[in-house]
Amino acid sequence: MACDLWLVPLVDVLCHTPDNPFAEELALYDKVLGEAGLPPVPVYQYMPGLTGEVAPIAGFDYDALHFLRRAYLLQVCGLAVTPVDELGGDYEQLLEMFESTAQQSHLVWHYDHAGAYVPVDFPHPLSNDELLTGGGPLGSSHGLLRELKLVAPAIGIDPANPPAAPEPPAAPTELEEPALPAPYDPSPFARERHVWLGLHTAVTRSLAQGSMIVFS
Repeated sequence: MACDLWLVPLVDVLCHTPDNPFAEELALYDKVLGEAGLPPVPVYQYMPGLTGEVAPIAGFDYDALHFLRRAYLLQVCGLAVTPVDELGGDYEQLLEMFESTAQQSHLVWHYDHAGAYVPVDFPHPLSNDELLTGGGPLGSSHGLLRELKLVAPAIGIDPANPPAAPEPPAAPTELEEPALPAPYDPSPFARERHVWLGLHTAVTRSLAQGSMIVFS
């Protein structure tokens, strides 16, 4: 199944209009951030070159996302990061054995099909009942970037000089559609690397431009 990442520019031309399609989500995120003693989602009056256009930034397969999450959990728990052809039961065992670690991870503790990362720095994903019945835990773009940098060497990526990112999807992909094939990569961690590059592109743009990352 395909997973698309979208960038939502946090500019007033989008966020302050009556027909903003993300108004309810942003209000909920502001509430959760406020309860945690954090500032609201930033909205900018003007960003050079940015309009309110929402656009896809990356796409990959859901299974490949779990491969990267597995690699991160192994790395952060001090275990050997080894490639596998299939996830099998070891990923589920990792989630059970290291549940608290998983729930503190912006990369791991996030709904596959929904939810967002916002450019506000906080150490662990935020959650309440409203979030969990809708889009899932709220992640920090800053926190996700830290975790991507941590796992990068284990899958053969230099986080200071990563390979070029793949092209974003030309059009939205449906949930049941297969993801576009990843570019050829001879690495045994090819799937993990493809997802890493997509997430890294999204998160660096999120922080540089003041955008929210949305899963769909």
